[in-house]
Amino acid sequence: MKPFVIGICGGSGSGKTTLLKKLKQALGEEEVSVFTMDNYYLPKEQQAIDKNNVVNFDLPTALDEKKLIKDLSTLIDGESIEVKEYFFNAPVNDTKTVLIHPKKILIVEGLFLFHFKPVKNKLDFSIYVEVERKHQLSRRIERDQKTRGYTKEEITYQWYEHVVPCFDKYILPYKHEATFVFQNNDAAKEGLDKLKSTLRKLIE
Repeated sequence: MKPFVIGICGGSGSGKTTLLKKLKQALGEEEVSVFTMDNYYLPKEQQAIDKNNVVNFDLPTALDEKKLIKDLSTLIDGESIEVKEYFFNAPVNDTKTVLIHPKKILIVEGLFLFHFKPVKNKLDFSIYVEVERKHQLSRRIERDQKTRGYTKEEITYQWYEHVVPCFDKYILPYKHEATFVFQNNDAAKEGLDKLKSTLRKLIE
């Protein structure tokens, strides 16, 4: 049986992963499988370089779109897939392979969820996560300093030269196409309750 496919999209640092975890818990961990588009980043040497010779990971071309769509289709068709988990800057030999099994509900999460039309067309319900940009930047600075070893200057450069322009071109224009816009602000709890209730009714 085809799973109920939920898509979660939003800019860097908007809270996509946190929302995904909360929805998975609310809908039943044993009923949900997760497909993360981040696992399809191409190797660093295949990434685009900007005018200052800095790698730009925020373009749709940063992902192996063909393999991503193939694996997603396989999972939706009821077959398990093997995926190498993506960890930024991790050597290829250190990456871990995980097996994802088809379940009643499938949550697909990623920046270019709507931009990749074959992915968008597979969704039964889509969520756009919105948050103030100042919060996105502060979260990105904290994350990238801790987990990626970047300096604040490097993160700020990427933010203004890569993240914001790519967000404005490849992510924000699709906001109006989402089934549900989740405001990740002071009213997030009410929005989450409404979202969970809506999804439970649709899935049941």
